Amino acid sequence: MKLNFRLVLLIAATIFGIVFSLPSLTQSERGAKVTLGLDLQGGLHMLLGVKTEEAVASQLKSVASGINRFAERNDIVIDSLSATSDMVTFELLDNDDAVALDGYLKKVEGTVVKATGGSYQVTIAPAEVEKLKVRAVDQAIETIRNRLDQFGLAEPTVAKQGVDKILVELPGIKTIEEEQRARELISRAAKLELMAIDEDRAMRVNDMDEAEATGFGDKILPDALQPNGKHLVREIPILDGTMLTNAQVGYDQNNNPTINFTLNSDGAQIFGDFTAKSVGKRLAIVLDGKVYSAPVINERIGGGSGQISGNYTTAEANDLAIALRSGALLAPIYMMEKRSVGPSLGADSIRASLLALVSGFGLVVLFMMFYYGLAGVIANLAVVINLFIILALMSLMGATLTLPGMAGIVLHIGLAVDANIIINERIREGFRAGIPTRRAIAEGYQKAMRAILDSNVTQLLACTILYVYGTGAIKGFAVTLSMGLLASMLTAIVGSYGIYQLFMHRIEKSKNYTLWFGMSRRKGA
Repeated sequence: MKLNFRLVLLIAATIFGIVFSLPSLTQSERGAKVTLGLDLQGGLHMLLGVKTEEAVASQLKSVASGINRFAERNDIVIDSLSATSDMVTFELLDNDDAVALDGYLKKVEGTVVKATGGSYQVTIAPAEVEKLKVRAVDQAIETIRNRLDQFGLAEPTVAKQGVDKILVELPGIKTIEEEQRARELISRAAKLELMAIDEDRAMRVNDMDEAEATGFGDKILPDALQPNGKHLVREIPILDGTMLTNAQVGYDQNNNPTINFTLNSDGAQIFGDFTAKSVGKRLAIVLDGKVYSAPVINERIGGGSGQISGNYTTAEANDLAIALRSGALLAPIYMMEKRSVGPSLGADSIRASLLALVSGFGLVVLFMMFYYGLAGVIANLAVVINLFIILALMSLMGATLTLPGMAGIVLHIGLAVDANIIINERIREGFRAGIPTRRAIAEGYQKAMRAILDSNVTQLLACTILYVYGTGAIKGFAVTLSMGLLASMLTAIVGSYGIYQLFMHRIEKSKNYTLWFGMSRRKGA
């Protein structure tokens, strides 16, 4: 007996599979391990709704901010600029500026402008409204996914369900504190706005109601740190979080956590222009409708950076920085359904799945040994190595194992054995035709290879489609099955042939085909 390259390859694959699957099998602290999915380790299942109509109102406010900036830059005097949930209205005081203003409004995509005697109404076109609603849901999915990725949760599932709903599954959330923190991170709007304080009326804010404030183009916002504090700010923000490029946790002079943010070049220009002409006035830093600070502007502030301070813990400041970096939600989201999957249910699922896995594998092992003799043992060995390789690959990729994933492994065992059955039957056909042993085995592998490759490639294509268009659990099924198919081609086509080559001389010498292949060879062959 001597080693051949196929056998060396199989030994290398075996060592690889065992070494890298051990951390998952032993649950050791060191090494990459397979992550269990929500259905196996428990966690949080949430169905979120998106208030898509709020995205339209937010877009109208952005349009109003743009109009305000254009008017200020071009010395165009407008009055009563206001943004409601369905339109932006304002008055143009000098008709000589109408041409320039109309030219700007034509460039604002997706809007419908009506101008009558200097009174303007800007609305969002119906087709654009539908696009905004779809975009709000898609953006919410992407934002939530980014936040959870930065939060450090392993393999969260964030998927669109229906038209305006989002499914979120968070494996490993076990305590109420973890659940609360994750929910706040997901649902936080993270809408940052820089707004001017209405200095002319600010002293009357405690005696003013919302209707009166709206009449002045203002709005009343609560103070984030003082429960009874109020601020009167201009309704149209100077700029918002869409111009934010970075947000990091920092510390003030008292070593309290703060969030330091940086604006892009456009935001920095707007910020600098506003502070240059507003020296002595106050600027409110507003987050999710609450004023966190309203410092007095002492000089022009260049560089486009600012700071949000509050009574944060380091964890809260870190979560807020994550939310700001991930972007604000175009529309608020709300909880429609929440369900906690307990670890005990996951443990039951694992026991049931392992029982199915072990039972199925045991029956396959017995059948192969009974029907194919030592060839069945070789096939079983190839399948075992196959399982180690799958587990090792999943560990290294940080893949999540779910119930569908375990189903994929059980299904794969059948497919891997099927490949070995095809090979053994082709070899038996050679023996029945009277072909010498060495040639019968070689031709058996050659004839079986095409059928195995066709079958596996077809299934890999199906797995690719499942992975691209499927959601978390379906993707897990596709990943485990794909890995199994690739490992099967290595162990069944290459590895088992290497074992036959190792024992070829002994098989030819013994001529005991019942022992080796579970069949009797005709005389004279």
